[in-house]
Amino acid sequence: MRRKTKATSIDIAHRAGVSQATVSRVLSGSPLVNAETRKRVEAVARELNYKVDRHASSLRTQRSATLALLLFEDPTADESHINPFFHAMLGSITRACARHGQDLLVSFQQLSDDWHADYEDSMKADGMILLGYGDYLEYRDKLQSLVEQGTRFVRWGAVMPGQPGVSIGCDNHAGGRLVGEHLLALGRRRIAFLGDASSHYPEFFERYRGCDAALQAAGLAMDPALQVDAESSEEAGDAAARTLLARGQGFDAVFAASDLIAVGAMRALAEAGLQVPADVSVVGFDDIPMARFTRPPLTTVAQDTTRAGELLVETLLRQVRGEPAESTLLPVTLVVRRSCGAGQ
Repeated sequence: MRRKTKATSIDIAHRAGVSQATVSRVLSGSPLVNAETRKRVEAVARELNYKVDRHASSLRTQRSATLALLLFEDPTADESHINPFFHAMLGSITRACARHGQDLLVSFQQLSDDWHADYEDSMKADGMILLGYGDYLEYRDKLQSLVEQGTRFVRWGAVMPGQPGVSIGCDNHAGGRLVGEHLLALGRRRIAFLGDASSHYPEFFERYRGCDAALQAAGLAMDPALQVDAESSEEAGDAAARTLLARGQGFDAVFAASDLIAVGAMRALAEAGLQVPADVSVVGFDDIPMARFTRPPLTTVAQDTTRAGELLVETLLRQVRGEPAESTLLPVTLVVRRSCGAGQ
C-alpha cells in the first residue's frame, strides 16, 4: 500500500499557480501579497490539509511565532480587573493571531511594576502588544526603555508626535468634537467634562479638546469649573459627578471621558434628583455593551475594536519581519441613544 505523502509548499505553489516564495509570504502573513492571491493560496492549503511546521519555521527564522499581550490591570467593580472596553479587542487580537499562525501569550501586569524589564531580554515572544490605560507621563520612560533595547512592541493609545514606539488609537479629538456638535444641536451650552484633561491622560485630554473646539466654533468654550478629574471606573464617575454638583455651577450636559465614568455619573445625578436627559444630557465614550442597557440607554462614541485588534497584530508582525510600521488613527462614530435627549 502506497503511503500518503505530506503536502509541501511546492505542492501549494503548483496548484495555486504561484511561486513558492509567494506561498511562503502568504503563510507568514506578509502584507505584500494581494487579497485575491492570498485567498487562492489559503484555499489550496486548506484543500491539501497543509500544516505549517512551526518548529522548523522558528529554527529558520529565529522567531518563536508567539506574540505577548501585556494587559494592564484597571480598577473594576468585579474581580476581572479588565476594562470592559478591552473585552471585544481581546477577541479580535486572538482571532488575528490565529489567522497569522501566531500563538498569543497573555500576561496581566500593573503599570507600577517593572514589566518593561521583564520582557526586554526575554525570548518568550517575538514582540509585545500593550493594552491598558494609566498615567502616560509615568510610563513613557518605560516605553522609551523598550525602544532603546530594540524590543518590538505596539500599544493601544494616543498617537502623538515624538512618542516612543508605535501606537494604534482612535481619533479622540474628532470623537470629542462630534459630542460637542451634537450637544450644541440639542441646545446644550454648559457642558461639563468628567475625566482627566491633561497630558497625563492624553486620550481623555484630546476628547476634552475636541469638545472645546466644537464649542469655540459656536462662539462658546468649555468652562474649567465644569471639569472634574476621574479615572475610567463607575466609582470614579459617581464621585466626580458629586464633586461637580457640590461646586454649585450650572450645567445642562455631561460629557464623560468613558462609558464607565458616564454610568457612575448617571447614578449620582439620579440620586441628586436630576433627570437624564430632561435636566442633563449625558454622553460617554467607548460604546461598551453596558451602554445599551443603562436607563436611559447611553449616547456614546464607538471605537472600532475589531479593526483595532487586527491592526495591533498586523503592525507588530510588520516589525517582527523587519518592515516599516507606522502609528495609525482609527475613525470613530457617534452612537445616539436616549441619554442625550435624542435617539433610540
